[in-house]
Amino acid sequence: MRLFAAVLPPEDVTRELAAEVGVLRALPGADGLRWTGRPGWHLTLAFYGEVDDALVPDLSARLERAAHRTGPFPLALRGGGQFGHGRALWAGAQGDLATLRLLADRAGAAGRRAGVPSGEHRPYDKPHLTLARGRGAVDAGPYLAALDGFTSRTWTVRDMALVRSTLPQSGVPGEQPRYEAVARWPLGAAG
Repeated sequence: MRLFAAVLPPEDVTRELAAEVGVLRALPGADGLRWTGRPGWHLTLAFYGEVDDALVPDLSARLERAAHRTGPFPLALRGGGQFGHGRALWAGAQGDLATLRLLADRAGAAGRRAGVPSGEHRPYDKPHLTLARGRGAVDAGPYLAALDGFTSRTWTVRDMALVRSTLPQSGVPGEQPRYEAVARWPLGAAG
């Protein structure tokens, strides 16, 4: 199954972001982007890709330990950015980014120690939540200007999730991947 570890923002924060995305989607050229729906909004900590079912129990146990070794921390969604000249548009994060990065490092290490094959290890330097993707270069300037003033309420991250993603297979234009949290573990003394 295709898995990743993530922080899932609470419902009220995704509602705030949805209102901002509504503004973005009204901008000229927005219909040329593939917008990520609210069910897909997450801050990826570690992407594992296709994981053999036999590795999932060990991965889960290691992620649970990583979560328990990391205390709850404050986070908000703030501003935005792009990857690849507008190929991906994202909302950024602010708050205790040091702890978010520590949790990401621990989630990545959990995968490696569980034997999940991984590509190159990259630093977790731009925590983000993907909003839209383009098929080619897009002038992201208007979107970034609109996102510049956006800040969600600050919430306390209290858990980490292991998420399964199922890619579209129907060939229907606009079909979104499906996301399912298959496990959640409280951070530190949160549980």
